[in-house]
Amino acid sequence: MISTDLLNATIHSLSNGLTGIPISAAMDNTETWQQHLLQSGEPRLQDIGREMGNLQSLLSAGDTGLNAPAIGRSLSMLAAQTAEVVDKAPAEIRDSLTALSDLLLRAGGQLEQKA
Repeated sequence: MISTDLLNATIHSLSNGLTGIPISAAMDNTETWQQHLLQSGEPRLQDIGREMGNLQSLLSAGDTGLNAPAIGRSLSMLAAQTAEVVDKAPAEIRDSLTALSDLLLRAGGQLEQKA
């Protein structure tokens, strides 16, 4: 089951724009999601969890600097994967998942253009 509190907090953070999210907060959020999704036992959610791991790797680039286009592609992938699970999600969170997918897609597209 997807935590509505975590879902709402993530939507709120993303709706304020990516530049308003400190890297440490983004890392904490992605780690929480990754653990939750990988432990779900559902293959489609586990795929999202694995992509979250990829995003964490990109965000923790350290001295090499952040690769905006690669992060954008990861966010776009997460948007697509999230959109795929909406129809199987409980009715009470479908709208929130759709909003999350839209925000991820928008943020991913913005970063992918920064090549």
